[in-house]
Amino acid sequence: MEGRTIADGRKQRPLFEKHDTSSPAQSLEGYIASLVIDAMEERDIATIDVAGAFLKADMPDFVLLRLHGASLKAILRANKEKYEKFIVIEKGRQVLYVRLLKAMYGTLKAALLWYELLSDTLVKEGFTLNPYDPCVANKIVNGKQFTICWYVDDLKLSHKDPEEVTKMIKLLEKHFGEMNVERGSKHTFLGMNFEIKNKKVIMKMKDYLTKCIDSFGEVLSSNARTPANPSLMTVNEDAEKLNEEKQALFHHIVAKLLYICKRARLDLQVAVGFLCTRVKEPTIQDWQKLKRVLMYIRGTIDMPRIMSLKDFSTMDIYVDAAHAVHHDMRGQTGGCIQMGTGLIHARSSKQKLNTKSSTESEFVGSSDYLPYSLWMLYFFEAQGYSIKRKLFKQDNQSTMKLLKNGRRLAGKQSRHIETRFFWITDRIKQNDIEVEYCPTSVMLADFFTKPLQGSLFRNMRDVSQGLTEYATLRSLYDKGTPSEEEDREQIEDSNKTLEKKNVNENANVLPDNKFVMRREIDDKKERVGKDENRYKVKLINIDGNTGNEKNNDRSKKVRFKSTYADVVRDGFN
Repeated sequence: MEGRTIADGRKQRPLFEKHDTSSPAQSLEGYIASLVIDAMEERDIATIDVAGAFLKADMPDFVLLRLHGASLKAILRANKEKYEKFIVIEKGRQVLYVRLLKAMYGTLKAALLWYELLSDTLVKEGFTLNPYDPCVANKIVNGKQFTICWYVDDLKLSHKDPEEVTKMIKLLEKHFGEMNVERGSKHTFLGMNFEIKNKKVIMKMKDYLTKCIDSFGEVLSSNARTPANPSLMTVNEDAEKLNEEKQALFHHIVAKLLYICKRARLDLQVAVGFLCTRVKEPTIQDWQKLKRVLMYIRGTIDMPRIMSLKDFSTMDIYVDAAHAVHHDMRGQTGGCIQMGTGLIHARSSKQKLNTKSSTESEFVGSSDYLPYSLWMLYFFEAQGYSIKRKLFKQDNQSTMKLLKNGRRLAGKQSRHIETRFFWITDRIKQNDIEVEYCPTSVMLADFFTKPLQGSLFRNMRDVSQGLTEYATLRSLYDKGTPSEEEDREQIEDSNKTLEKKNVNENANVLPDNKFVMRREIDDKKERVGKDENRYKVKLINIDGNTGNEKNNDRSKKVRFKSTYADVVRDGFN
């Protein structure tokens, strides 16, 4: 247990603008990126905690601190003779006013003053700050890069040579006094337990997960196979509200899970992201959904997140969107970045506006996620690593055309899309990003758009968490379709039902009497391609009979396996 005396800085707020007191902080994305670089280059790592960091910085402003009660008694015990003569009586109690000479914890500018002291010290020692994350500093030492990352008073040092790391620790101790240092391959940083092994980062947060389960207060008698069922985003407005005590507990657990799912458990992002939208007035229905998440965690509590960088030749960016899946008919965006084993970044978020079609949802989702991809690209370049190919992967052909051509290709069905989303076309061209088609079955971003089920969930999860390689998922797709039982499990459990529409809506008769097919899964219109070797949907009895079929019901559908057969391509909005 540790404790510290802090000042109540709330009375300072009217005196400063917010931007004058805000201190830069290490971004999670920058920290993860630096970790995978450390693993790839097999650097020696040290994590450091600077004791009493804020008090190392001088306080340039005239700040008075008012002491009374227990704090006054403590200072009198330390030196009564020195301070007793300055005590005054206010409203019947003893009060002592002192001027702060150091940046005391709790004062508004304390964190900023410490940041300025540390960053200025590193710059004087020859380090250069990364312009895209000012809490990352680099210096070339003996021909190799030395990197220091810090979040307030917690630092991570890394270099190929352990002796150089030791020298830097001693240099920092000369400036800031003795520090708590952790060396080796295993570290704990801001609640993240990670190990560097075989050029990979293995991350766990078991302690946090255990606390979430223990604080829930109900017995979890069994484990769940997935974090959520297909009806996760269905909201019953008439459901009974939780009492105040349970509301507070719901909020507390969801906040913890949010911290975890951004770091060590990407497989929780969809479920936890939805629960975050329910913390204001959670219902019994939401409580059961939280319980489902915890039941899943209980059975997978030892699951790690594994990440690595293969090299800097290619950055694969996957983006997908689920159209109108929320109760207010808004979509869900999913995106992730892969450069080796596992994912170095992933995000699942509710879209902030309603869209009219799946194509528009995909386009909005691409616009939502591209900034994160560009930031990662710029961060790596500022670290001195150039990425040769940037592949932006999409599973919607119409969206791909909009991404490549912007407003020029927008038709009647897409003219209403706001111009602000077309900035993505410019960024793709400026950064030499290639837009590439990716089949839905191997679209990793699909994992972050909806609560998948069955083998589809497990396969996607294992790749996202780094338990298996992406090539494994791709090989399952290349082998062809799954068994009938697996196919039914994936479609039914994921709530991927083929919408029954009139034949005239699903097929257009061409002059050569072929048919243009549209397959709709999860409200997503996907074109069937020549290179696909999967189960497809074929309308039968269009002309009265097809093959051995004699039923004239135009809405009847059957599955068949075909490489191209009677299906031809067509673009639609």
